[in-house]
Amino acid sequence: MENEEKGLVTEDSEIALQDNNEIRIANEVVAVIAGVAVSEVPGVSEMAGGFAGGITEVLSGKKNLSKGIKVEVGEKETKIDVNIIVEYGVRIPDVAFEIQNRVKKSVETMTGLKVLEVNVHVQGVNTDAGLNNEDSKENAQK
Repeated sequence: MENEEKGLVTEDSEIALQDNNEIRIANEVVAVIAGVAVSEVPGVSEMAGGFAGGITEVLSGKKNLSKGIKVEVGEKETKIDVNIIVEYGVRIPDVAFEIQNRVKKSVETMTGLKVLEVNVHVQGVNTDAGLNNEDSKENAQK
């Protein structure tokens, strides 16, 4: 078996590298995974990104899934900061806790990296949805 001597194992026509080889996952990949996980949490109105993130969305016409996410990836671990805007009327600690759980689970499952921290920074409250719902209730009662 020539391949085994070179550190390669061939099974079902797939080649797996063994020993001193490494896989590097880019910060942007982890940020997109975290961004998708955050966008699925009820109570999150939108991601709070910087000026550059907004320009990117406008120019490309695509939603920036890593907007509002800052990631530091080490060799086997990562730290993630999430910047969000919550919907009016939600319990912020519950939303933040759910974000931490979903991001940690998604990133660890998909990348194999250990998530050391998920820091949630609430940058604002979207009052449009809350005020519209209250107006609708008042009009329905009249």
